[in-house]
Amino acid sequence: MDILYIIIIGIGLAMDCFAVSISKGILVKKMYFCPTFFMALLFGLFQALMPLIGYAAGISFVKHMMSYDHWLAFGLLTLIGGKMGLESFQTHRSENSETSNPFKLTLLLTLALATSIDAFATGIVFVPYSGLIWKAITIIGTISFIFTMIGMYIGVHFGKRFHIKVEAIGGLILIGIGFKILIEHLTN
Repeated sequence: MDILYIIIIGIGLAMDCFAVSISKGILVKKMYFCPTFFMALLFGLFQALMPLIGYAAGISFVKHMMSYDHWLAFGLLTLIGGKMGLESFQTHRSENSETSNPFKLTLLLTLALATSIDAFATGIVFVPYSGLIWKAITIIGTISFIFTMIGMYIGVHFGKRFHIKVEAIGGLILIGIGFKILIEHLTN
């Protein structure tokens, strides 16, 4: 696995953050830099920490996983990607329940956790690539931060005109990476 694939994984994982930030932008109808920056920082931090936690949990099983790690990576990425794709066609219930402050800390923490659960499972994918975990979490967190900022901007300025299923795109990216990992290991 090289940096390009980590970037692609980061983009796939950031699609949840991107989708949530677009919907937030549609709700607030104005770009507030400080709250948006804080939200992006939280989302990026959670997206970076969850793969590290998943990696730490998976590292204790590394000796047992070497013969089937490619199947596990394929299964996890396909499951996560499929879940993201299905969720893209459902309405976001958490956004409909907001009343007064869309940047309330408890709400942002809940959204940051919810959008990063997929990243926890992705951390297990990096167990065979232990030398890349710090680069991976840095890249994943940074991409999530950037996508959150961009998503908020798009939501504020263009969100009402376009209805893009960004979570579905992210899901397809993750499924594609899962197939690539499986094919690489089966052909070697």
